[in-house]
Order: sequence, then structure tokens, then C-alpha cells
Amino acid sequence: MTTAPVQSDQPLVHAVNVLKSFHGTEVLKGIDLDVHRGQVVVLLGPSGSGKTTFLRCINQLETIDGGRIWVDGDLIGYREDETGTLHHLNDKEVAAQRRGIGMVFQRFNLFPHLTALENVMEAPVQVKGTSKAEARARGLELLERVGLADKPKAYPGALSGGQQQRVAIARALAMDPKLMLFDEPTSALDPELVGDVLNVMRDLARAGMTMIVVTHEMGFAREVADRVVFMDGGVVVEEGPPSQCIDNPQQERTRTFLRRMRAEEQEQQAVQVAQSDQTERAEA
Repeated sequence: MTTAPVQSDQPLVHAVNVLKSFHGTEVLKGIDLDVHRGQVVVLLGPSGSGKTTFLRCINQLETIDGGRIWVDGDLIGYREDETGTLHHLNDKEVAAQRRGIGMVFQRFNLFPHLTALENVMEAPVQVKGTSKAEARARGLELLERVGLADKPKAYPGALSGGQQQRVAIARALAMDPKLMLFDEPTSALDPELVGDVLNVMRDLARAGMTMIVVTHEMGFAREVADRVVFMDGGVVVEEGPPSQCIDNPQQERTRTFLRRMRAEEQEQQAVQVAQSDQTERAEA
């Protein structure tokens, strides 16, 4: 596979002028992004800004139309010959690249007929050829890591949304990825379940996992992100540390988005307070 030029400080993810269109509509219009080992990069932006599409391109769930993406020195999805011509990798080569990249989606996508432990064991056994005994031991360890040591025999239908999402994180970790991608992992959860999932992600960040996270959780971004990247209209509008990009943005598009996000957060908090008051009155 083609490798990026060797540098002592080579980023784990190196994206250059990434382009992607759907049915003639440009969704990514030349994305450049570097993510170094152990960094947490949070992607912010309105719906339709290209954040999820960019994650899916890194994991080859979408094929880029132009530019290059390298992960750990490997050119993602292609090999480049001596003339600079790109050739698509075959399915086996794509699958090999995906093994090093874990992805957690908005929806949990667990196998409903498998227990939590069986969901975590499935990929190592089927894809990596890990023995069931080894996969089981590792699966139990990972379920404990995400706070579900007491749920190995539970089926997804018996778990809350937050618990299912934590199983999904354990499942991604079971492949020992070098990079974790999170696509709005808390957006489908009830507010009271969000904290447990974010705590697991905080623990991963503290342990040095390289992560790219699409989220609207401003508190998480301030606390955990090394860098925040604001995207809009398929381009990177602004990027920098949270203290700059969230608390002191330089671009009006960023400021407008953050004002809207704060207004929505305040509205949600008001609704939660009203619901809590209603519950207390009903119980009184």
C-alpha cells in the first residue's frame, strides 16, 4: 500500500484536499486535517456540514472523489503507482485497513440475537480469528471497562440506549483500533443516559486513544478535546483549541452556530426542569 512521506512527527490521520459529492452536490469541498497520536479532535458544525461524511470517508464507508487520506501512513482506499495514478484497493485490502479503525454510530447497530458479550466477541472471532476463549476474556474485560460487568448475558432489547451504546464502544475496542471515530454517539439517547457514555469516552481519552468525535456536547468538547474543528458547507471554517474555537471564535459563522447551540441547550434545560417539577408535584 502507498505510504505517506516518513516524518518523525507524522500524524496518525493526514487528510489533504478531501472531496466528496452525492448526486452532483458537493458535500466535502477540500478538507485538510491532521490528527496526531493520542489527540482528541472534536468536529462541530450544523447538520449537512459534512462532518459525518468525512468520518465515513476515513473508515471507507464512503469513497472519496478527490484528495488523499492516510491513516498511520497507509493511503486509505487506494494504492498509488509510480506515475501517481490511484487504484482502488480490493475488498480484502479495505477490510484489513478497517481493522485498525473503530467507529461508533448514532444508532447502536448491535446484533439483537446476540448477548452483550457475544456482540463484543463477534468481530475478533470472525475477522481476526481470535479463539473464543481469548475473545470471551477480552470481551468481559471490555464490558467491565465500560461499566457493564454485570450485563454480559443481557440481550440488546433488555438494555437501555446508553447501555447499548457502551456495548457498541466495547465492540469497537475489541478490535484494538489505533483510531476511534464517534459519530454523534449521544444524539439518540435520553438526556439522563448521556453522561455514562461521555464518561467512557473521557476514560478513553485519558488512556491516550486517538479519537475524532462528531458531537454537540459543548462541555465534553471543552474538557476533552485537544482541538476543535468547526465545519460548515463542506469546508473547515475555523479550528483551534476549545478555549479559542468555542469560547472566543474568530469567524462569524462559528459564532452564529454556537449562539444557536447555547439557545437550544438553555431550552432543553428549561424543559427538563419543568418535567422534574411536574414529577415532584405528582409524587407529592
